[in-house]
Amino acid sequence: MEQAPEKKKGSLIRFIVVGLVLLIGGYFGYQKVHFAMTHESTDNAQIETQITPVLPRVAGFVKTIAVKDYDSVKAGDLLVELDDAELQQQLEEMQADYAQAEVDIENAKASLNNAVVSLKVNKGNIDISTLRKQKANEDLQRDQNLYRSEAITKKQLDDSKFAAENASKQLDNSQNDLSSAQSRIAVLDANVKKAQAALAVKQSRINQTKLKLTYTKIYAPQSGKIGKKTISEGQFVQAGTPLFSIVNDSTYWVVGNFKENQLYALSTGKKVTISMDAFPDLKITGTVASMSEATGAKFALLPPDNASGNFVKVTQRVPVKVWIDDVAKYKKELRAGLSVSITADNK
Repeated sequence: MEQAPEKKKGSLIRFIVVGLVLLIGGYFGYQKVHFAMTHESTDNAQIETQITPVLPRVAGFVKTIAVKDYDSVKAGDLLVELDDAELQQQLEEMQADYAQAEVDIENAKASLNNAVVSLKVNKGNIDISTLRKQKANEDLQRDQNLYRSEAITKKQLDDSKFAAENASKQLDNSQNDLSSAQSRIAVLDANVKKAQAALAVKQSRINQTKLKLTYTKIYAPQSGKIGKKTISEGQFVQAGTPLFSIVNDSTYWVVGNFKENQLYALSTGKKVTISMDAFPDLKITGTVASMSEATGAKFALLPPDNASGNFVKVTQRVPVKVWIDDVAKYKKELRAGLSVSITADNK
């Protein structure tokens, strides 16, 4: 008779426990269902940042490496130095060639100056020849008058004719010499311009080599952290070969791929919640920055074409860029490529 009350008491306790469990489970279940109905979320998201590859602009052997794996660097820090001995030798040879070209220009100018002086002499000879021809013609005219009056002999008249013809030929020769000198001046002037153009080309090549010498020292294009190096000292690298990358550790954002039927809950400027898989207790807020104008499938190497083959409808995803609020606060925890979840209310 005493066991009946104890059984009733035990049944009551079990009933209360089960009721509490159901009540608590129902409460949390309601919260879950209510949250799912009022929010849209995706775990297809990761942290992004700017990753800049470090590339040499000239080929050469690696002389020194000033950084190690995962070192922090600032923009403008020296990272790698290439051996510049060969370029230095080329520069010295070009400078010597440039000096020789300067001498060639001086020689060309001197030849041109001599030709100009010769031209002046030729012009003077023409003036003299003109005067001689004029005098010889006057003498001939006078001797012809004297010969008609039988004041001179036939030989003297012939000598006057010969002198007049000789003066005329000398004038023609002087004029031909002037034309030749003028043509020679044009050629020499062209030679001077050609030598000056060649000097400008040599100067341009010198400047180009000096510029290449500056490329043998490779500086950090941005601040951040070095990735894993793929080079070692003494290694020969080609221009454009990736040496390593610099990860920007001050600017981060999140790219989430939302389903197409979730986009109604997203808009530019909307606040969202970000949860990191690596730090689940860390709650981060963000702001929707922009949404892609095309689905992720459209950027694939082989985008799907629904007009070919058998059509199977697949829910598409659209990349959404989210800025992280107060990014400096979470700088130590953020890493490019880490998986995150994004949640946004659908109000």
